[in-house]
Amino acid sequence: MKSLPGFLKKYFWDVDFSDIDQKINSRFIIERILEYGDKKAVRWLFKNYSLKGIKSVVYKSRFLSPRSLFFWTLFLNLNKNKIKCLKKSSLQRRRTSWPY
Repeated sequence: MKSLPGFLKKYFWDVDFSDIDQKINSRFIIERILEYGDKKAVRWLFKNYSLKGIKSVVYKSRFLSPRSLFFWTLFLNLNKNKIKCLKKSSLQRRRTSWPY
């Protein structure tokens, strides 16, 4: 089991940090850092995961907020139309579920 460095603990407040495995929980880790990470965390992310893997998470994520998705779409030069959560129907559904 490959554990995460201690400086990332603040991004995983709701789970037992010692149980997170860098390989097994890669999608969860990538989503959290893309959503909440600072420069240091993002640098660590790009050093420890492939660009292809990170892009795949952005394309498939249901966890990332629209704001984060738009940012990472621009930063990673991704096709906005291929990101499921940025399609109009998904954004409308999100607003009806949580109108605030």
